[in-house]
Amino acid sequence: MPNSPAPYELTLHVLPEDIDQLNHVNNVVYLRWVQEAAIAHWTSQASPEAQADLFWVVVRHEIDYKRPALAGDAILARTWVGSTQGRTFERHTELLRAADRILLARARTLWCPMAMRTGRPTQVSDEVRRAFSMDPHSV
Repeated sequence: MPNSPAPYELTLHVLPEDIDQLNHVNNVVYLRWVQEAAIAHWTSQASPEAQADLFWVVVRHEIDYKRPALAGDAILARTWVGSTQGRTFERHTELLRAADRILLARARTLWCPMAMRTGRPTQVSDEVRRAFSMDPHSV
């Protein structure tokens, strides 16, 4: 897609406390990774002004678990913002085993921007939409 941002990538590591009684990473950890990737993307790409003006809250999470992550795995989290509708931003995340890039889970999360000053839902600037959304119809 011309002039659209590339997916953001973050490497994560399976910690001993991430392993559950089934000897694989607990489902809740995948959710933590989805959120960590989104936050890292925002803080690495948003301007200081945007970060001072906005914070984000989750409206909905959907996760499809494909394969288990295991002790010792490095995880590659790939995330990008897809479509936006009003104050709702759709964020996609893929969690891959870094060694072989096998898909472990895929998530779709809806986020709402909040004004730091009021704590209420708000609109984002065209600059933020251009910097994050891969949907050409969002700007």
